[in-house]
Amino acid sequence: MDKILVVDDEPAIVTLLSYNLKQAGYEVVTATDGAAALSLGLEQSFTCILLDLMLPKLDGMEVTKRLRQEKVRTPIIIVTAKSDEFDKVFGLELGADDYITKPFSPREVLARIKAVIRRAVPTEPAPVAVAAPTNRAIMAVGNLQIDQNKYRVTRNGENISLTPKEFELLVYFVEREGRVLSRDAILNHVWGYDYASETRIVDIHISHLREKIELDPKNPRLIRTVRGFGYEFVGDEHA
Repeated sequence: MDKILVVDDEPAIVTLLSYNLKQAGYEVVTATDGAAALSLGLEQSFTCILLDLMLPKLDGMEVTKRLRQEKVRTPIIIVTAKSDEFDKVFGLELGADDYITKPFSPREVLARIKAVIRRAVPTEPAPVAVAAPTNRAIMAVGNLQIDQNKYRVTRNGENISLTPKEFELLVYFVEREGRVLSRDAILNHVWGYDYASETRIVDIHISHLREKIELDPKNPRLIRTVRGFGYEFVGDEHA
């Protein structure tokens, strides 16, 4: 049975989430502060972590950061009541897989959990690489080399540090080089959402990916914006 860690200091939210998750067939473990969440995340194996940002003892950002530093790859969905986009962006940059803004519906939470579980990157490389549509475990794009077995990206031999979701997004683009991809299509294939949802998370991740792989992120040549449609991966940054 999939086990979910729910972390929130509001009893009503913990009760609501626990009830709906159990009804959906999940085992639920709860924590009401960041220190307890960190201990549970390090000591137990979870399928997904629902993590509020505003917590006593340790906030959700610090919990996310420490879990990722300890190589815990459990999918993390941060939950925030803040409208400030900085918190969402920073949480994603630290390694969270998705975010939900309060107030939310139990149906949305369940859909997000199913999506991150379905799309979770394995904690260890599989003995046999799963074939991508192009059947390339190692891909070269200009000066970039992408190793799908080791989840590693390099430029001229120098390592580029990507989050799991940024890596998955880059592979998705490379496999569809030259095609204009809508935000909805990217959201559906990379995040696994099968329902209409906000696409801002796509723009945030692409912005961070550009900062890491583009020679000039303010004038991107690899991942181009196609106004009114979405994005196109060109593959030749000098084109």
